[in-house]
Amino acid sequence: MTVSYTAEVATCSHFGCFWKLLMRWRASIYKIIWVDLLAFLCCFYFTAVIYRYALRDVDKPIFEDIVMYCHSYSNLIPLSFVLGFYVGIIIERWWNQYITVPWPDPLAVYVSALVRGQDEHGRLMRRTIMRYVCLALTMVLSMISPVIKRRFPTYDQLIEVGLLNANEANIMKAMDVKFPKHPKYWMPLVWAASIVTRARKEGRIWDDFSLKSMIDELNKFRAGCNMLIHYDTISVPLVYTQVVTLAVYSYFVAAIFGHQWIDRDIKHYNNIVSYYFPLFSTLEFFFFMGWLKVAETLICPFGDDDDDFELNWLIDRNLQVSYLIVDEMHNDHPQLVRDQYWDEVFPAELPYAVESERAEHPEASTARLGIPKVHRVTSTKSEVSLENDFTDFDDEDEYNPEVTIRFARREFTWSRSSVSVSYSLDNQSRDTLDLNMGEEMDVEVDTKTLNSSSKDDFERLKEKRERERVNRQIQQTALAMELIKGELGSNGADSAESSRTNVPQRSSQVQTDRSYISQRKRDEHMDDNKSSDDTEK
Repeated sequence: MTVSYTAEVATCSHFGCFWKLLMRWRASIYKIIWVDLLAFLCCFYFTAVIYRYALRDVDKPIFEDIVMYCHSYSNLIPLSFVLGFYVGIIIERWWNQYITVPWPDPLAVYVSALVRGQDEHGRLMRRTIMRYVCLALTMVLSMISPVIKRRFPTYDQLIEVGLLNANEANIMKAMDVKFPKHPKYWMPLVWAASIVTRARKEGRIWDDFSLKSMIDELNKFRAGCNMLIHYDTISVPLVYTQVVTLAVYSYFVAAIFGHQWIDRDIKHYNNIVSYYFPLFSTLEFFFFMGWLKVAETLICPFGDDDDDFELNWLIDRNLQVSYLIVDEMHNDHPQLVRDQYWDEVFPAELPYAVESERAEHPEASTARLGIPKVHRVTSTKSEVSLENDFTDFDDEDEYNPEVTIRFARREFTWSRSSVSVSYSLDNQSRDTLDLNMGEEMDVEVDTKTLNSSSKDDFERLKEKRERERVNRQIQQTALAMELIKGELGSNGADSAESSRTNVPQRSSQVQTDRSYISQRKRDEHMDDNKSSDDTEK
């Protein structure tokens, strides 16, 4: 199981807290590297003895040239880059495999809460569902872990521990005969889903949403099991592992020769320390070979290494906790009592065993940031005379930060025979629409004419927009009147007769109104042309 040392490094001292861990043996660098280091030192000293005592004087220059060659070119191997990138991939893969291992606890909570029934049949359903879930995970782990495979080599061992029944084992064996190429870890999950569906048909699960929640949790558990199979099948590319291994071992084979002491008047080769013990060569072997051993240990966390996952404990724990949730704790909870802060609603401060350990509440990073006050400076208006400046600004408008928006008022007057829409703006202009309910519409527009020469471009544009808006309102009102006229067309024969007698009068009135509207449009067109001329000037 992974060695935990979190409690020992929870608080850092003055000289660090990792010094306490250097004397550990289990899962340490010394335990996984001492054999390789001993072999390296033996080869190193054996080569040194041959050079110093076995070679003749005529052969020593050849050996010295080999030492200088290995020392010069061994640094061309990018060992740090290759090892660092490889170990980073392995560490990430190791942690992802751990968080991929599915846990049955969420499903057990669903089963305990949603599968109702205190009778024996309901209890049997709940326990069987969780037993199938634990059986599926155990079958997956036996496929990827040598440790679990040694514990459960066949179905008989699963029957002995109570994860499988004899009739269920016979069904699986029959399926293995028919389909021998595919693993059958998903069969218990299919059985569990069938039991959940049966519980819904029997009314033990109250609604379809609860059924869907349990099926989704079963599928999530199956996805975790399937991902473990993928991690076991798809490993880190073999070529990358071979490159890293060859780089490390070839480098230290070259170091056995390149770090030797030789009898030449060269600074890097006749150091007295290297004559007795290769100190920095040993440290270099510790670091790089230890790095490689870390990758070798963590590339498959389901084995027998000290830092591998404790899967046997996981199997036992899952079955025990699952039965505890769905059987012992089913529909059971402590008595409801008032908490000690019932009258206070919430506690102002919680008590501490040691009052000196009470810490201050955390503050935001800008809580104590001092911000200088900014005083608003009012600048005086500079007088600038421009030759083409024709606009005069009032001081009151310049220094007044308030903007007043005044909307036009629309008044609707309804009667049996007509409807009128009036529009007013600043009590200066008023547009009136009068529509009769006969066969034709009478439109009367009375607008106060303003002197266009005393208006600027903005006012002209604003009036143009207002006229367009009034016209749109007239069109909408006319359409509404047509609809109302259609609804009121079936009032009776008296109304129809009176309408026929008034046709000549309405026709003449319509002609007069149309002439007036045409004259008004011509006047507006002339005003627009004049505004355009003024703008060009």
